[in-house]
Amino acid sequence: MTTLEIFSLMVSTAALLGWASRRWLKLPLTVGTMLLTVFISLSLLGLSHFYPQLNRWAEVLVGTINFENLILHGMLSVLLFAGAFLLDLEALAKEKLAVTLFAVGGTVLSTLVTAGLLFWILPLLGIHPAWLHCLLFGALISPTDPIAVLEMLKRVGVPGNIQAQLAGESLFNDGVGAVIFLALLEASRGAAPTPSHFLGMLLVEAGGGLALGVALAWMTSQLMRLTNAYQVEILLTIALATGGYALADRWHLSAPLTAVAAGIALRRFTLVYPHTAIAHESIDTFWEVIDEVQNAILFVLLGFEILAIPFSRVPLEAGAVAIATVTVVRLMAVALMAGLLRLLQPGHQSSVRVLSWGGLRGGLSLALALSVPRDAGRTWILVATYSVVLFSIVVQGGSMDLILKRRLGQQSTNRLS
Repeated sequence: MTTLEIFSLMVSTAALLGWASRRWLKLPLTVGTMLLTVFISLSLLGLSHFYPQLNRWAEVLVGTINFENLILHGMLSVLLFAGAFLLDLEALAKEKLAVTLFAVGGTVLSTLVTAGLLFWILPLLGIHPAWLHCLLFGALISPTDPIAVLEMLKRVGVPGNIQAQLAGESLFNDGVGAVIFLALLEASRGAAPTPSHFLGMLLVEAGGGLALGVALAWMTSQLMRLTNAYQVEILLTIALATGGYALADRWHLSAPLTAVAAGIALRRFTLVYPHTAIAHESIDTFWEVIDEVQNAILFVLLGFEILAIPFSRVPLEAGAVAIATVTVVRLMAVALMAGLLRLLQPGHQSSVRVLSWGGLRGGLSLALALSVPRDAGRTWILVATYSVVLFSIVVQGGSMDLILKRRLGQQSTNRLS
């Protein structure tokens, strides 16, 4: 299939399934789209026993799409920039300590505890992973996916302070998790980084990525204020999102953090200019539309990726164990970080239930799992990751409305009493 044919197939599928999801199923766009795509993929797998040509077509389709490259070196730059650019900066500034604790402390803690539990449990299923392979899985599954989380926050009525905590964490912890994952990936290939080398990687890649994003955003803002054409201003923001990400990639800095820093910094730099200098409404509308469209296409890709997952009994059991482990560890990590936050900031308002259940996983985790070498436990890691992602988006993302209604109902009861 040509690139144009694949692109048109993904867009058409996203449009039709999005329509069906909203028209008939009454489900959130991403939840319904991914659920319907998974159903179609499973139907293709079932029908391929009677019509082998369907299986060949599916293999060609999935084999043509380089999912890892498409996410990590394509869509992620625009999606992260859009999410960061559209954030409420005032609310984010108030929650900077919470975001730091959840994004750094929570990610590191979750990586270690998830790896430890799976290293102990998986041998009971007949899987005997190396400790390093369990750490790889812990590192790629611990960061909450900013794309999935930000879509959910737009859909449900999350209180402003909790929205800032969850959105801020999801935007920054993927950079932390990616650095940990890459260091562990080097170790799996024979290089054993020392703690000082690991810390140096974190500081250079994360800090350098943040600094690059801020610097490029300042330069972009200066160019934007010197033109009165909104089309040119939009093109400059696209250049910042994609060019900054590519430059960070080339310089071996954290490209995701560059995109996040660029989005937040550009919003901060341009807010000081009046509407006569910068077309704020046109730029915001453009990035909101781009964010929605790319999210729909991404979740169609996630649904079709089931065609490439090597499912069998033992890896599926590992997937079920991974779902339970990741859910429990997320709850524990959030509770510990929230407790520490209240010690440092007495009276700070948060919600362990919403933050833990709202920590969704998505395309980023799956893209990282696809980069795991085949001799590093790739099969069970890939199945476990897809199982967690599917559960996260469909079950957790689809039930957040109920969680919030229950929480708000309890708050109303407490006020009345």
